[in-house]
Amino acid sequence: MHELPQTLVNGLTLGALYGLIAIGYTMVYGIVQLINFAHGEIFMIGGFGALTIYIWLPSGTALSLALPLMLIGGVVASVAIATAAERFAYRPLRGGPRLAPLITAIGLSIALQQAVWAFYPDAKKPRQFPQFEGKSLEIFSNLHIQRGDVFLLIAAPLCMLALGLFVSKSRAGRAMQATAQDPDTAKLMGINTDRIIVMAFAIGGAFAAVAALAHGLKYGQINFEMGFIAGLKAFTAAVLGGIGNIYGAMLGGVVLGIAEALAIKYIQDIPGMEQLGGGAWKDVWAFTLLIVVLLVRPQGLLGERVADRA
Repeated sequence: MHELPQTLVNGLTLGALYGLIAIGYTMVYGIVQLINFAHGEIFMIGGFGALTIYIWLPSGTALSLALPLMLIGGVVASVAIATAAERFAYRPLRGGPRLAPLITAIGLSIALQQAVWAFYPDAKKPRQFPQFEGKSLEIFSNLHIQRGDVFLLIAAPLCMLALGLFVSKSRAGRAMQATAQDPDTAKLMGINTDRIIVMAFAIGGAFAAVAALAHGLKYGQINFEMGFIAGLKAFTAAVLGGIGNIYGAMLGGVVLGIAEALAIKYIQDIPGMEQLGGGAWKDVWAFTLLIVVLLVRPQGLLGERVADRA
């Protein structure tokens, strides 16, 4: 049990990463009722955008100085791909059958992944990502936090709170709420719903880029396949917390991350379950948790029951 605090911190950092990506899912779904399965690849492209900026900087540039520029590069790359996907892949299908955008999202996910694999230099193997030098930070006597995780633990709550305030207090945020509730009535009230939808995709892409930078700092490498599992986990977190709810997405990510960390650490210590612990089974326990929560509360932890749109 003396390792429990460290396990919880590890789960918290992992969950914050999932939550940042999940907010992109929940933003898009809340407004256009679309599960953007290409969001994981938008996250991946943000990581490569940040790495590209670092490579372009003069050799020996301190990471603390390069970090803001890397963040800008990642955000620009992710937002550009996200808004282009909305304009050219999803908008023409907006009035079509619901299955069409879903299939398009899956196809776009594969296309983006293969494009990076084929055209980004040396992307066929994991690319090394810069990390902060020095030992992990020690809190008390038995609690350690990686230096890269500090960025994640600061960025995740700040991004979530900033977005929550933006949606609830700003004029554009209220327009988002109106579009999510009834897009046709929002149009009659003079709201440019196309612009609002593009804004939702752009915000989701920006959050994915922040998460990608945090992922690179945490693990020390990125690769063209990293968006697939991360995207699935983030989608799971969004559903777990209540898809369409910003705070629910982050809560779902944290719950999922802590559950994974606890399962990796302790499941194998339960008599008769020695073969079901360790990192190889973490995905199984994550989706098992999702099934259990949805059986008890189908709308998610913070979601509300709403009628389907006609």
